Amino acid sequence: MSSIHQTTAAVIGPAQAFTLQHHQPLLGCRVRAGFPSPADDHLDTDIDLHAHVVKRPAATFFVRAEGDSMLGDGIHHGDLMVVDRSLEALPDRAIVIAVDGELTVKRLERVGQRTYLTASNPRFRPIPLDGREAHVWGVVTHVVHALPGASA
Repeated sequence: MSSIHQTTAAVIGPAQAFTLQHHQPLLGCRVRAGFPSPADDHLDTDIDLHAHVVKRPAATFFVRAEGDSMLGDGIHHGDLMVVDRSLEALPDRAIVIAVDGELTVKRLERVGQRTYLTASNPRFRPIPLDGREAHVWGVVTHVVHALPGASA
């Protein structure tokens, strides 16, 4: 685990536009997460997942989460996070930030005049930023993870 006990981030790379589009079919109806309903037998359109999660390719990159301090936000160990550098790091947004040279993902929180990084897992205490070198890398916009038992 890292020196400041958190979910860290491993940079994968920029969100470059693909020359070959990888469209996948999008079902023409919504799928209920509660009581089942009959599904349509047709596809409505194709969807390009990259275009759906990457709004500003020049400002977007991908990172992998390492650790469990952000479980309350649905960020699990090994998840792929989409991070947009053009968005402002406002309180309550999940951000990727370098603290004393180490990348982490946390929520930004202000209490009075002090700024903290907070985990969404109650096992982890807030990290005060006073006196630390900190550089925001971007705001987490999407998280992709496999469900248990779904990995191929």
